[in-house]
Amino acid sequence: MKKRILFVVSSASVIGPHNRATGNLLTEVANPYQTFKKQGYDIDVYSVNGGEAPIDMVELDDELNVAFLNGEGADAMRNTKKIDEVSIIGYDAVFVPGGLAPVVDMPENITVQNILSDMYEKGGVVSAVCHGPVALINVKLNDGSYLIDGKNVTGFSKAEEENYAKEDVPFELEDALKQRGANYSAAAPWQAYVVTDGRLVTGQNPASAKGVAESVIKILEA
Repeated sequence: MKKRILFVVSSASVIGPHNRATGNLLTEVANPYQTFKKQGYDIDVYSVNGGEAPIDMVELDDELNVAFLNGEGADAMRNTKKIDEVSIIGYDAVFVPGGLAPVVDMPENITVQNILSDMYEKGGVVSAVCHGPVALINVKLNDGSYLIDGKNVTGFSKAEEENYAKEDVPFELEDALKQRGANYSAAAPWQAYVVTDGRLVTGQNPASAKGVAESVIKILEA
């Protein structure tokens, strides 16, 4: 039976005290989207507010980005459904891309937390890349424990944030993951790095986006 992937994306277009323009990083949406699509999976895109989900850093030197923009992916981002309307029934995995946007509207979002918790509790795969793991920091399981407590994870590192958006983010993702009991690790800045712990898959940065999707596929096809 064909696998189904739920993308949960941000609706935020600005972040921080200087109103820095942001969105969902194109590479972190497009690379996984095209990788899942090539595998024959069905993909639905839901955003926090519904409607058009902002895209940041349009890099056209990446063939998967170009394929996404010229295909159904771009239309899916223009016409997202609202996460309040989602049912995880029938989905095999959920994926949260990064960009700075999810830092704005996901950490405290109860609906996002419930989607991720429910997916994990039902035996599905939970995945995120770069700043996307901010969606995980407050997710609790049915027994009251944090989903990432004791889990091996990665995400955008302090070393990377130092020269990227330190003045724009309200907290360091690396610190927040560790504070929830996660076993955080990272590679050198901007190098591809993916961590799989059971049914939890996280990637460090844009270079890791395709690898996250490939790791999810490996789990789903096992």
